[in-house]
Formats: sequence, structure tokens, C-alpha cells
Amino acid sequence: MKKRYFVYLFLFAIIGMPLYAFFIEPKMIITHRYTVGSNDGQKAVKVVQLSDIHIQKKYPVAQLEKIVTKVNNENPDIILFTGDLFDNYATYGPVEEVITALKRLKAPLGKYAVWGNHDYGGGAAHIYPEVLDASDFHLLENSSVTIPLSNEKSIYIGGLDDSVLGNSSIEDTLANRQSDYTILLSHEPDKADDVLNQNIQLILSGHSHGGQVKLPFFRIKNVMAEKYFEGFYHLENDTTLYVNTGLGTTKIPARFGVPPEIAVFDLYV
Repeated sequence: MKKRYFVYLFLFAIIGMPLYAFFIEPKMIITHRYTVGSNDGQKAVKVVQLSDIHIQKKYPVAQLEKIVTKVNNENPDIILFTGDLFDNYATYGPVEEVITALKRLKAPLGKYAVWGNHDYGGGAAHIYPEVLDASDFHLLENSSVTIPLSNEKSIYIGGLDDSVLGNSSIEDTLANRQSDYTILLSHEPDKADDVLNQNIQLILSGHSHGGQVKLPFFRIKNVMAEKYFEGFYHLENDTTLYVNTGLGTTKIPARFGVPPEIAVFDLYV
């Protein structure tokens, strides 16, 4: 009996696990909900973070449509995208259906995005700003926006250019800041160590995919996502970093132990 059990377990390991990793988990979409800040009786600002969609031929727009529907069901106030829209744009093709899907995302206080390294690579650099603009996203490239709130406070959202293939500048990003709360968008999470003295309350990043394939005692890490690669990190000077594990895949179309993620934050300012 024990021998038969181990045979079944072995067959699952060599057949079932790859099937799950390539065909089931990449199509899953898990929504993680968090509360950030202290509830002082004020209404929370609902912020949705998306990251690392990596649209490609093996990533059908039907999956993107599922993401859009799930996000809209959250009724977010703000949507933030932390980079890597296409995996390799040069091999993808027409973008009209991508624009149509992204345009359906609704957020009354705005939709904002930054560059990822894949948004520069693969010929995407010339099309990425156009796709975002057509989809009603505001691209933050070492720039910022201040969003006034109903409680007479405001949120400053700064977006760094990509730190691998772009030219990120924290000085430009935080120029003329006058706000009660600062959110910094940085595609690469390890960039956080360079901004810990800048009075930033929340940093949102992606890039790591959480390793994409998580095995016991083994984790794949990307450049500039080696120190911080998944979830919350409470850093110096009351700075909180959240690393989103992303929605798509790169290099291999598989995920194991790191399902696609939408992060929802109830933010109290």
C-alpha cells in the first residue's frame, strides 16, 4: 500500500505539478486586501495596485478582461500600475484590444502608471506611452500628481522612471511636494533603500514576480528585486514597502506557489 502511495505521489510530481504550473495557476487571479494607516473615522481611500501583466501571445486578452472585471468590482478610488505591460512587444502585435480592456478600468481619482524594464525592452518604448494615454492612464516618469481628498488632506503620488533601463531620479520625482501622504511607485523594489530618508509613507513595487516559481529552499530573484521580493516590508523612518508579485509571466509561462495578484489597499490618510 505504501509503495503504491509513493508511486502515485511520484506520478503527480512529474505530471500533475507541471500541468498545474503551466495551465492552472497562471490563469488564477488572487485578490489580497489590506488596511494601511489608522482608521480615525475618516473614509478610506481604496487603492488598487496592478503590476507585471506581461501581455504576450500566450497571455490572451480574455485574461486581461478578467483582471479588469475583478478590479472594477472593487470600486477603487485610485488604480496604480507599477510597470511591465508587455513581455516582449516586438513579438506581440496590434494593441487595440489591450487599449479597449485597460480603458474599461474605472477609478474616479485617476489611473497612474510607471515604466518597467520590459516597457523599454522589446520595442515597447515607443508604444507604451501611447497605449497608456489611450487607456486613460497618466504615465509618471520622474514626475508626480497631488490628489486632493474630501477630508481636506491630499495624497502625493510620485512615479520613478525604471531603474534598470530608464533614468530614475528621486529628486525630480519629489520636487515641489506639499502633501499629507506620499506614495512612491518604483518598478524595482530594491530601489527603496535609496529613498528611506525622503519622508515617504508607502512604496509600491513589482518586478520580482515573487520568484514566479516557488520551490522549497529555492527562490528565483531578479536584479533589483533580490532583497525585497514579496509582500510587506516595514523599513526605516516609518516607510512601508509592498512588493506585488504580479499578474503575468516571463521567460517561462508558468507559476507555482505564486498565483497572479491584485492588491487592494484601504488607505487611511
